[in-house]
Amino acid sequence: MSATEDVKRVPTFCYNCVSGPDFMKVKVEKGVVTEVEPNFDAEQVHPGRGRPCVKAYGIVQKTYNPNRVLTPMRRTNPKKGRHQDPGFTPISWDEALDTIAERLKGIRAKGMIDDAGLPRLAASFGHGGTPANYMGSFPAFLAAWGPVDYSFGSGQGVKCTHSEHLYGEFWHRAFTVAADTPTTRYIIAFGANVEVTGGPTAVIRHADARIRGYKRVQVEPSLTITGACSAEWVPIRPKTDPAFMFALIHVLVHEHGLDRLDIPFLRDRTASPYLIGPDGLYLRDPLSNKPLLWDEVTGGAVAFDALGAIPVVAGRFRVARAVTIDADSARRDYADVEAVTAYQALTDHIKRYTPEWAAEVCDVPAATIRRIAGEYLEAASIGATTEIDGVTLPLRPVAVTLGKSVNNGWGAYECCWARTVLAMLVGALENPGGTVGTTVRLNRPQDNRHLSVKPGDDGFMVQHFNPTSSNSWEAEPTTRNLHRTLVPIVGRNGGWSQALGPTQLAWMFQENLPPDWTMPKPTHPDLWFVYRSNPAISFWDTRALAESVARFPFMVAFAYTVDETNYMADLLLPEATDLESTQLIRMGATKYMEHFWDYHGVALRQKAVEPQGDARDFTWIATELAKRTGLLTGYVEQLNRGIAGVSPLKGKDYDFSLDPAQAPEPEQIWDSICRAATTTLSDGKHCHGLDWFREHGFYAIPMSRLQWYLTPTMEQQGLRYELPYQERLLRVGRELGNRLHEQKMHWWDEQLAEYAALPDWHDVPGRWERALVNSGARSEDFPFWLLTTKSMQYHSGGNAGIALMDEVSENLHGHTGVIINVDTAAKLGIGEGERVEVRSHIGATYGKAALVKGVRPDTLVIIGQFDHWATPYIKDSERASLNTIAPMTLELSDATGSGADIVRVAVRRMQRPAA
Repeated sequence: MSATEDVKRVPTFCYNCVSGPDFMKVKVEKGVVTEVEPNFDAEQVHPGRGRPCVKAYGIVQKTYNPNRVLTPMRRTNPKKGRHQDPGFTPISWDEALDTIAERLKGIRAKGMIDDAGLPRLAASFGHGGTPANYMGSFPAFLAAWGPVDYSFGSGQGVKCTHSEHLYGEFWHRAFTVAADTPTTRYIIAFGANVEVTGGPTAVIRHADARIRGYKRVQVEPSLTITGACSAEWVPIRPKTDPAFMFALIHVLVHEHGLDRLDIPFLRDRTASPYLIGPDGLYLRDPLSNKPLLWDEVTGGAVAFDALGAIPVVAGRFRVARAVTIDADSARRDYADVEAVTAYQALTDHIKRYTPEWAAEVCDVPAATIRRIAGEYLEAASIGATTEIDGVTLPLRPVAVTLGKSVNNGWGAYECCWARTVLAMLVGALENPGGTVGTTVRLNRPQDNRHLSVKPGDDGFMVQHFNPTSSNSWEAEPTTRNLHRTLVPIVGRNGGWSQALGPTQLAWMFQENLPPDWTMPKPTHPDLWFVYRSNPAISFWDTRALAESVARFPFMVAFAYTVDETNYMADLLLPEATDLESTQLIRMGATKYMEHFWDYHGVALRQKAVEPQGDARDFTWIATELAKRTGLLTGYVEQLNRGIAGVSPLKGKDYDFSLDPAQAPEPEQIWDSICRAATTTLSDGKHCHGLDWFREHGFYAIPMSRLQWYLTPTMEQQGLRYELPYQERLLRVGRELGNRLHEQKMHWWDEQLAEYAALPDWHDVPGRWERALVNSGARSEDFPFWLLTTKSMQYHSGGNAGIALMDEVSENLHGHTGVIINVDTAAKLGIGEGERVEVRSHIGATYGKAALVKGVRPDTLVIIGQFDHWATPYIKDSERASLNTIAPMTLELSDATGSGADIVRVAVRRMQRPAA
């Protein structure tokens, strides 16, 4: 064999973070991966032009990491805890799988739901659902199993952009929301660090936009990489973003006025003309119960869908007769009642939030706020149009985007609402150039958000809320985070809705319950599966959470190395990782953040090299578990339905289904999935199997950019966005309060106050100060805000044990330390590189000072989430982590169940060693 034949380049993908899939090729020499390269075969298909980000280049070291778990391991020390050696001992796959199977069969024999009404089986998967792109057919096994509790979070609620997910699905039919960067001209970004989190796609798109002449204003307390790449940085006081946005709205509606806004959009595509009664609810027709609006043609109130009506957007009117419908269908009759339009209610509400008021709150000059609002309005180009595939659409090239700590925790509802209202006012909501939604997770189908847009109540999209009526509300929770009980907007009951419930409650209520708790006491699951998830690093108060993990009866961890969570496991199973196993996934269309493509299709992650040690393909593991638990038939049936694949394996004109009586080999499964996917994507024109994908890597077909924008679909169905007035949320919140109070529970009352039709500013930063005082601390002892931000090198700390990532990150100033304002450091006697202690009221974390000018004097920043004590390599490097010292409390959880990764701290220089 020649030297050339010893070398091959294997196409595959990286999906280690939510900015994937990024295409790449790996160079394999004599059966060993040696390099990672771009895949320029995908240059025209991939908006990142076939390039992966820096994380992908660490996969070679990941594959050959000497610290990998390479054989099943059994815990020998029955005691669990951070200071207990687990005594992991190698065992065979047969022993490991039989042990799991016997426990699972025991659960089925007892009943899969325990005496508290909760699933006995739980599972946790990390980082934005990306594990699903590596766990092969395991989802089909879980689907065949039955009820699984996914509510033990690994960072949801603190690390994800939680509230944006829920309100994004509500207003946009989208889990994440982004700027239409290829078309926009002006972006106001509140902490959205997209040059880091958006991967090569975002980096390239924003670079192209800068060449095109767009402007991005970055509003955030520290100068992140995205801020450094922006035209302007506005150093806002932490957690005051809603006040800034309220002032922007004030300038638009009061200082510029309705005549300069997009009146047709407000009139026809929003609830702006709907009439509101004195009780804050929509006035409705007494017979049809339809919301009323004021008709310019007849000069009277008519139902919102009256033919020929021309709605009036702003004003006050007298309505002869109407009703309102409150929580629990309570009706009120009105005669000769004064009404205001929803837009008028907005303008009245926002009048007090002037730039001068916001300047005091945000520490940003009123002139800056006023100028940015004017620039935004000017750039919106109201009245302009563009043509896409022969269809003329409004062109509104302005967007507002939100980042972490802005779109989660207290204040996030206000920010998400204000961001969407800013788009609404100028017609930039789901129109070219504006603010657009991307991937779908809560609504269905998940592969096309347009298909979930269907007529619902009151002229809006149908919404699938968790019920709050007296006969349907879930008074006895069926998951440990109470997502169906406490969070109506999270909707449905799939794995994603569970993961977006108040995941911290699943942890907190294992330890302590509120004094007026009247529901069944939560239990531990009998068995907990964990994969690519490390909550003992990625959650709040991580040291305490690790001790909570130690109390789980039985944990099975699919392990790459030992880490802080699986240190407590009873069994470790080594899966064949990124380059050692096979999986086909969807790509393109609209995915997370900036990932809206001109193509959609499928991509193959293929086995480039044989697995190290005794690691096994996850699909093989799933099939073996199905066999040994007696679930093989159901498992194969789920595969045939398309679970874990892309399309059903049998359709109208094709049949690649698997025999439920036979245990399929992994390659057989993926060959069928490849054929079904290409057949359905091409409408039967192509049928490519696994061998074809091994050579080509992906299959893509063009997609119209019309799919990027939701407004044309709304217009086709005559639907309106549920803005600016959140009447439905107001009613739902009242109804939820009725249910909780009927159960004599008031521990969620603070959260119920967030259900407001028009959100008010409340002292969001003050919540953290009050929480300090309520915990027995003094706020003056903790004068600084500690924030975190993301890294392109690390995907939430999950690859922190790869030396290459550590080496690269060391080249970026502050990336591995504690970022402090240079003047603040001088006052505290802290020098560059000196070891500092950052302390909150629950503990301390340590690292090296990195002094910069690009951070507010009252703010510290720690990048990423570290402070590892079990993960090999990185545990030997002292890295500070916000998570270690951020409290997990009910008090700091908002109505959606999220909290922010922010904490009040003190900082001091540690004593220098004696000479």
